[in-house]
Amino acid sequence: MFFDTWHGLIRVLVVGPLAYLALILFLRISGKRTLTKLNAFDLVVTVALGSTLSSIVLTKSVALLEGVLALATLIGLQFLITWSSVRSPRVKALIKSEPTLLAHDGRLVEGAMRRQRMTRDDVLAALRSEGLDDLSQAAAVVLETDGSISVLKALSGRGDGLNGVARPETDRSRS
Repeated sequence: MFFDTWHGLIRVLVVGPLAYLALILFLRISGKRTLTKLNAFDLVVTVALGSTLSSIVLTKSVALLEGVLALATLIGLQFLITWSSVRSPRVKALIKSEPTLLAHDGRLVEGAMRRQRMTRDDVLAALRSEGLDDLSQAAAVVLETDGSISVLKALSGRGDGLNGVARPETDRSRS
């Protein structure tokens, strides 16, 4: 009920720390970008790394070296894709989405909200999390590439915070 064999417990105690150390080493070598959560692609890789680590530790049929090779492969692929996306607009377009403007100058962008399957309540929840109680208090509400929602309380004259965010002038409707 509590465990199958002593061998299984010893395996977890030996393989677990070794696999964990291998993961830390690979992450240090590959750089900080490997575990950022800038978009959905990054999230998938992070989840895959966690799943692989747990498989190494808990699955008797996965040898330590095979698991470490799987971790190295995932991290190598992540490195290759992110390296390529910085150098190639085509690769970048394939793996990264653009941020989406959900509200601007106190008005919801209904078409964008429909395309992103966001509701008015989703936007209002984001406002509340920023301490705002009315849409008119937000200069902009943006659905970021990682799925989080950013609320800009005021825009500077430069508007740098909205660089890369499409601003449809004709698709706005009153809240």
